[in-house]
Amino acid sequence: MQKAAKVLGATLFDADKAPDEVRVCTDTRTIERGDTFLALTGERFNGHDYTADAVKAGAAMLIVDEADARVPGVATLLVERTLSAYMTLAGIARDAFRGRVIAVTGSTGKTTTKAFLTQLLAPKYGNRVIAAPANENNEIGVCKLLLGASNEAHDVVVVEMGARQYGDIATLVAFAKPEIGVLTNIGEAHLEIMGSRERLADTKWALFERGARAVLNADDSVSIKRVDRLAQPPHWFAARESESVERQGRMTTLVGRSRAIDRHGERCDAIDVEVSVPGVHNLANAAAAIAGALELGVPLESMRDPLATLRLPEGRFESFRVPAGWRVIYDAYNANASGMVAALDAFAMEKPERAIAVLGSMAELGDESVKLHERVGAHAAKRVDVLLVSGDYADALARGASSAGFSSQMIVTIRDNAQAARWLREHARRGDVVLLKGSRKYKLEEIVEDLLQ
Repeated sequence: MQKAAKVLGATLFDADKAPDEVRVCTDTRTIERGDTFLALTGERFNGHDYTADAVKAGAAMLIVDEADARVPGVATLLVERTLSAYMTLAGIARDAFRGRVIAVTGSTGKTTTKAFLTQLLAPKYGNRVIAAPANENNEIGVCKLLLGASNEAHDVVVVEMGARQYGDIATLVAFAKPEIGVLTNIGEAHLEIMGSRERLADTKWALFERGARAVLNADDSVSIKRVDRLAQPPHWFAARESESVERQGRMTTLVGRSRAIDRHGERCDAIDVEVSVPGVHNLANAAAAIAGALELGVPLESMRDPLATLRLPEGRFESFRVPAGWRVIYDAYNANASGMVAALDAFAMEKPERAIAVLGSMAELGDESVKLHERVGAHAAKRVDVLLVSGDYADALARGASSAGFSSQMIVTIRDNAQAARWLREHARRGDVVLLKGSRKYKLEEIVEDLLQ
């Protein structure tokens, strides 16, 4: 334990009470006897308030950065900052892991790509793959994942990396050390916080700054422009309607929903497949997952069955039938402009008798907010019959639709989710399909909950 204290730059109290191994837990609700409780501090919580509860639940040691949070008689490591200590411990766990580590990031599609990739790895690795649930993709989530991996139980760690601030990916890469990095795309997410598109691109491209083998989207303009910065050629992926190849080097292509092709030098492998996930954007996510699985040694042929049964993560294009006989598609886990456009395109493929879209506003787009909302509104005009708009930029969504020739009589501005649910109860009819899409802050799932009551 003195070694751990030295690595963390910590002061160790009650060393004679310290456990033989450090099993880190940050949630008092899931502590097992003998665990070490690490007290994290966030905007809405302070783990230091629960150190006594952690000890009562079985914690054998504490890691804190507030001295008065110590519990008398309990081994404690007092560090400068608990989040930094958490990342250091995760880095040690990563260095000890003998398996493969692959990371996925991007402005859109990273959670879906991670889910698809995990499913495609099953033929080779079975249940020896560990990936974070949902979108636990910040420092805390990645640390938890790496500390949960073991050489006894796992061969592959699939890491999802999110970025809300400039430089976040570099922070994650520094301790996760992925050997393969999948970049789905670079769009507009978090532009307001990042400050510019260039800073956004710099943040995402930090995925490769420690030498990770790059898996890149052949349709992403930023990746095409930056590819020369890589130390080795990338593995390109794309969803296409034909078998054309535009990129030099290895390229994996999902042709429509019926054929997967991997070209690598003189070699070309191809299989017939049946991919049923909705939307062209999800075909691109599936192609990214295929390429990632190939990098991890999964034979293309063995992916045929998993591709036919790919499952989307919760909150992505989920379909619900309401008692009145019409359907709701919930795809509002989060949203940016490219994601909104992709969802509207996928929605149009449903071919309902009447397409109704409830679009919440998008968050954190900075100076481009109005322009991007107008663009989404204009695209919606080509894809839906009725448009409900809400949120801070409802006017821009409506204006964009009107400028594209959409009838103002078919645009409804709503104040809140309760009003949206009420409008749908009164106006939606059998055969209609309703799309719910918007940023997480608007909690559009409340509409689903209301309608299913």
